[in-house]
Amino acid sequence: MSNTATATRTTKEIATRLKKLCEKGDFETAQKELFAKDATSIESMASKDFPKETKGLDAILAKGKKWAEMVSKSHSLEVTEPVIAGNSFSLAVHMDVTMKNGERMDVTELCVYRVKDGKIISEEFYM
Repeated sequence: MSNTATATRTTKEIATRLKKLCEKGDFETAQKELFAKDATSIESMASKDFPKETKGLDAILAKGKKWAEMVSKSHSLEVTEPVIAGNSFSLAVHMDVTMKNGERMDVTELCVYRVKDGKIISEEFYM
């Protein structure tokens, strides 16, 4: 999209682009391109490494970087087709990774996104 474009991306366009970037493991590009500056990220539960809620794109990018630094090896990454309902959509993401502490994690999350004015304003993860 050029800088002169007046149309904002639809929820379907955002969902399709997010799926494509996530399949490549390019989460940072996805966040920088598709997320609103004041977006919110909500984990299924708080942990010692990640709070329940993260506010703002800079904090979400920092959270993603922290996750990436914890992963030693990614064995597989699968992303389902998006399910779209109005200004919301969901993707299921399956990751098989080995963490730097040696623990292997096989995780599937349902990721739910809300869109406003052509940007993702919230993401919430369910395990």
